[in-house]
Amino acid sequence: MELRAEVTVEPFVPGSRGPHVEAASAAARRSGAAVDVGPFGDTLTGESLAVVQAIATVLSDAFEAGATRVTVQVSTVR
Repeated sequence: MELRAEVTVEPFVPGSRGPHVEAASAAARRSGAAVDVGPFGDTLTGESLAVVQAIATVLSDAFEAGATRVTVQVSTVR
């Protein structure tokens, strides 16, 4: 099954993605899932196991880099 995860990382830093957003992005790109980079977060698309494992790493790396909140929305790809 293919999943899509939309990840939003806070706090928002006007005019910059911030180190916490960059850390989450780097973790997403290492996951092997397809990544669409946005201004405050990313969308990951791929096989369910890869996406679920990527979310765990994205959360950990984002919080370690100073995130105060990470919102994740996951849906199936049809």
